[in-house]
Amino acid sequence: MNLITKKHLSRRTLLRGVGVGLSLPLLDAMLPAQTPAAKSGAKPLSRMSFVYVPHGAIMAQWTPTAVGSDFEFTPILKPLEPFRERLVIVSGLAHKTADNAGPHALSPTTWLSGVRPKATEGEDVYASTTVDQMAAQKIGQDTPFPSLEVATEDHAGLIGACDSGYSCTYLNTLCWRTPTTPLPMEINPRVVFERLFGDGGTGADRLRRMREDRSILDAITQEVSHLDDELGPDDRTRVADYLDNVREIERRIQRSEKQAAKNPNVPDAPVGIPESYEEHVKLMFDLQALAFQADITRVSTFMMARELSQRTYPQVNAPDPHHATSHHQNDGKKIEALTRIQNYHITMFAYYLNKLRSIQDGDGTLLDHTLLLYGSNMSNSNLHNHFPLPVLVAGGASGQLKGGRHLKYTDETPMTNLLATMLDKIGVPEDHVGDSTGELMDL
Repeated sequence: MNLITKKHLSRRTLLRGVGVGLSLPLLDAMLPAQTPAAKSGAKPLSRMSFVYVPHGAIMAQWTPTAVGSDFEFTPILKPLEPFRERLVIVSGLAHKTADNAGPHALSPTTWLSGVRPKATEGEDVYASTTVDQMAAQKIGQDTPFPSLEVATEDHAGLIGACDSGYSCTYLNTLCWRTPTTPLPMEINPRVVFERLFGDGGTGADRLRRMREDRSILDAITQEVSHLDDELGPDDRTRVADYLDNVREIERRIQRSEKQAAKNPNVPDAPVGIPESYEEHVKLMFDLQALAFQADITRVSTFMMARELSQRTYPQVNAPDPHHATSHHQNDGKKIEALTRIQNYHITMFAYYLNKLRSIQDGDGTLLDHTLLLYGSNMSNSNLHNHFPLPVLVAGGASGQLKGGRHLKYTDETPMTNLLATMLDKIGVPEDHVGDSTGELMDL
């Protein structure tokens, strides 16, 4: 006779301390006894993650020559080779709605909508609901945050007109909840962390806790101890790994803050923003993965750099500003520098994929249960054109995406066809998205 001793822990269980409430990852104890995860109410749902880079790509260094499953990774995409079976490179797509005067303002705001916004330099902006928000309305309403929007570069100083008669608002975000509601993108990892794991305290409370070097985990030590008494060994390991991730992110944020405070030659910066771009990007990726792991959100959008970016990349021998380098005028040295920047961005995206792959989620990993879009809404940055776009899709989408392929579609197939297909794969079908003409076959 088998004794059924498994307890059923609520999926919404929180570990509470003074001023904090920490969600838990999916545990065996959250499943009814003798019930496989795939058949239980705790079946992992697909997440969606969108990662945007500006200024297009050197397409000859991006696009594989072979179509199908026997393609070879190009110089820019080479860091993604370990994820071949979870990757689909999609060629032949275009975004005609971004093809107009003001390409730098139009590129971000049309990337996830396929709708050209109203030409205005004032506050009367008007665009279209983006697919991340369409997804959030359906799969994100029973999570603490329907969606998460993050970036690495501050847009606060960009007001008025940024590009040929188009408001800076269009350049400042990828995400629109409604045609008149652009969503701000947070650049401060500390703010994101406190938003995800704090309990609604004031900014003064958060600052005081930071100055005291107090960890969120320190506030819930007793709760963790009590929870461990109720869990089996596998769940205890899973919780320990999750809390280790939380602790590591806290440690890195605190280290970045202390490092910035010790440098008297650096102007005051918002608390929590690392001096290192790479550390900043990795923290943002880690925070998104952690939010997925704890089911705090199921939709995230990340602008790794903004259009018109003046960031330099001396770490990859690209010392000139990114935007200036993108106007390469077919200069071989600038093209080589731009290729190195694009490869560097892909290297950090590979870091994100590896992070998702390392985190257990029900019967698989977070990478298995996430559908990711990576790309730019510009092709040849020297020409400011929008075909062919550099696009790739990654993850498993809970079994809905078959990887290991390079798919080539008819030239100038609307990018919105891909967006509509992605929504369908996570169970959010839409009749059309922007200028879409149907879904992509074979994806």
